[in-house]
Amino acid sequence: MIARVDTPSPGGSPRWLPPVTQLQVGALALVIVGGVYMASYFPQRPPLALPIALLAASVTMSAIGAVMLARVRDFAWDTFLLVGRWALLAYVIQAGMIEYAFVHNHARGAPLVVVTLMLVMFAITIPTVIAFTVARYEVVQPVQSHT
Repeated sequence: MIARVDTPSPGGSPRWLPPVTQLQVGALALVIVGGVYMASYFPQRPPLALPIALLAASVTMSAIGAVMLARVRDFAWDTFLLVGRWALLAYVIQAGMIEYAFVHNHARGAPLVVVTLMLVMFAITIPTVIAFTVARYEVVQPVQSHT
């Protein structure tokens, strides 16, 4: 499953990249659904089977996207990392504020652990989408093979 990007490569032809955005947004949607489901139960203890299943599916989707992206050779990695670091900082702060709200409202134990892990996914997926979206349109020179 490869996504076509209509930005020309140095050779002038369209570049083909993995569906990182689709996988990360899908992963984000799963943790949002799980988070809303859990928040609807607070301050009582929420059932955890569905949120844990959604979290596991989210982690799997995100990991698949990361592995697929890591295999791309001709990619603007410097731009990806530059944008990704700043976006990650912003979303870690946001996730921390949301975490604080749950702790302040007396979330404890396993539900807090699940919410925390969902917030970690929130803080990772959005910066990945932002960084990929910026870097995928940058024209890079192909990596030369040493054979």
